[in-house]
Amino acid sequence: MEARIECLCGMICSGKSTLARRLAREENAVILSTDEFTRLWPDPLSSDRFDEFSRAVNALLLRKAVEIARAGANVVLDWGFWSQQNRREVSETLRGAGIPFRWWYLDTPIGQIRRNAEKRNAAGGADVYFVDEGLLQKCLSRFEPPLPDEVDQWISFSREAE
Repeated sequence: MEARIECLCGMICSGKSTLARRLAREENAVILSTDEFTRLWPDPLSSDRFDEFSRAVNALLLRKAVEIARAGANVVLDWGFWSQQNRREVSETLRGAGIPFRWWYLDTPIGQIRRNAEKRNAAGGADVYFVDEGLLQKCLSRFEPPLPDEVDQWISFSREAE
């Protein structure tokens, strides 16, 4: 069976990392997470250079994902893929490399995202970065939800009263 890359799209605290771990188990895949690198940045809100750093990390991870898939292992890209342009560019790169891929979108209501952020913040730990209201608002202002024809697997959580 040919190796495949699973691309996870969704807002911060939408459940992407949980899905990534599940897919890694089920598909015997390697997870490549932007968070593993960007949490090394001291304060994502304090610097204009953070976005530049994040783009560089993602470019490196995409190259590594192709390399890993060509070596025969499945990959899960746990990035968020917040813009249509980014999703299109990654799709074109993977298509051009001849690597099968699948898009997943976690359509998570804002109330659930806030609860997930609170839970993540309470858990703390060295491998988790704090998501405050400022970071959440920054993320909300930048996220472009995908159109239905952009994704293969659309996971919708129930829309509770917000």
